[in-house]
Amino acid sequence: MKFVALLCFFLVTAAHAQLKSDWELKNEDRLKQSEERAVSPPALEPGRLVEIKLHVSADSGFRYYVDWGSVSAAEDRIVRYVLVARNAAGTENVSYEGIRCPGEYRVYAVGRPEGSWAGRPSEWRAIPRHPNAAQAALAKTYLCPGRHPVATSDEGQRAIRAGGHPGVFPESR
Repeated sequence: MKFVALLCFFLVTAAHAQLKSDWELKNEDRLKQSEERAVSPPALEPGRLVEIKLHVSADSGFRYYVDWGSVSAAEDRIVRYVLVARNAAGTENVSYEGIRCPGEYRVYAVGRPEGSWAGRPSEWRAIPRHPNAAQAALAKTYLCPGRHPVATSDEGQRAIRAGGHPGVFPESR
């Protein structure tokens, strides 16, 4: 019985393992060094918040916004941004996140009410597949056109302000 339980544990663990692309394997040291450097979140600028359109109209209880000026594309192929989730009562959750196109994200820090940042970077996580996930909408419609990261910070900022990247077909938004 213990053998069966142990075998199930290993199978489940293997199923959750993330496969790395050839590029990631080749550049593993460079990626690790980049990730180990302190990532300083930019200050949130409420006047630059743009609402992110989710892929369905189902009400999740939150509306999502990105500070378009915080969007940055770096040499490490990670697109970083400040995300604000706001409920109907006006309560906000603020986070500084990064997307590794096309399918992973991490939270670098969470915003405090007085405007400072706290926390340590999370592990990379799979972007949720449900259509009300802000990260799924950001990757699909704004920051990962053709499943590749935007090339420059300006390109990402323009995509947020425009309501979607021009390289994404309107019917797939």
